Amino acid sequence: MKKFTKIALATVSAIGLMAAPAMAEKVRMKVASSYPSSQPLIGSAGVELTKTVTAISGGDIEMRFFEPGALVPAFEVLDAVGNGTADAAWSNPGYHTSKDIAFAMFSAIPFGPGAGEYGAWMFYGGGQELMNEKLYNTFNVHSEICGVSPPETSGWFRQEIKSLDDMKGMKMRFFGLGARVMQKLGVDTQLLPGGEIYPALERGTIDATEYSMPVVDEAAGFYQLAKFNYFPGWHQQSTLQDLLINLDTWNGMTDNQRLTIRTACRATYTNMLTEGEAINGAALTRLRDEKGVNIRNWNAEQLAVYEENWGIVVEELKAESEIFAEAWAALQEFQTGYNVWKENAYLK
Repeated sequence: MKKFTKIALATVSAIGLMAAPAMAEKVRMKVASSYPSSQPLIGSAGVELTKTVTAISGGDIEMRFFEPGALVPAFEVLDAVGNGTADAAWSNPGYHTSKDIAFAMFSAIPFGPGAGEYGAWMFYGGGQELMNEKLYNTFNVHSEICGVSPPETSGWFRQEIKSLDDMKGMKMRFFGLGARVMQKLGVDTQLLPGGEIYPALERGTIDATEYSMPVVDEAAGFYQLAKFNYFPGWHQQSTLQDLLINLDTWNGMTDNQRLTIRTACRATYTNMLTEGEAINGAALTRLRDEKGVNIRNWNAEQLAVYEENWGIVVEELKAESEIFAEAWAALQEFQTGYNVWKENAYLK
């Protein structure tokens, strides 16, 4: 009887092994970054993402974070991921506008959606699918929207801006679609990676800058060189970050591996938003009360000028890029339905 039992158990075990799905092949990924890990939130979130994916996958996916320049320069991650120099990258769609200005539509939109609305379009309104199909996939890359920043500041200046005319002729680091608006106002804009901004400001290569939220800008030390910080961040009411993955690698993953990454990205999106909301008030208070920063706000007339010029820029960009025009139309269509909810549900 005992012999029969042993034989039966062995048979059941063998059948179970035969019926079980083959073990998924482990995925090991070198993750390049456009942001230094030392930068609060926008850099540190990339490090935490790689740790989270590795942990919750049980080692089925192993991610290793690399600082900007360790694998490739900060603004060259798209090509690097596409050609396999890096397996993945922690970045921002707005850093790839030299390829097509439409990338900026999936990064930050002047006078555009906040984090909730932006996420709704990207995750449930077709935005992420459109971004991948029309842009990233053509570079052999898949993107998962993986983070979001709360509103940013709109500029650090050495002197008070009493009129928008004061900015004419300034050399200013400025990001994304907002840079096109600043150019309309006579500002000479250029895009620099985060680690290059302070040295450029110190040397006088640029006269002014914008970069990120108060907690990030504080860590960057801009207050040491420019004492006037302007709000609101009309150009970046929310800013998306993404995880780029080589398309062949993404397609070769199991459903569980892809779901693991997507779930970790959605969690990172939530964590970045809520942590950013929690820590920026204290950072702004320190800048104002301890570090001598003069906090200024654009008045209604100045904001109206920015918004008017944004409307002009939109029409120019629609003519410049077919994909921008398609993405803009898709967002407008989504907002037609969303605004019924927004206008009735939210306090004005």
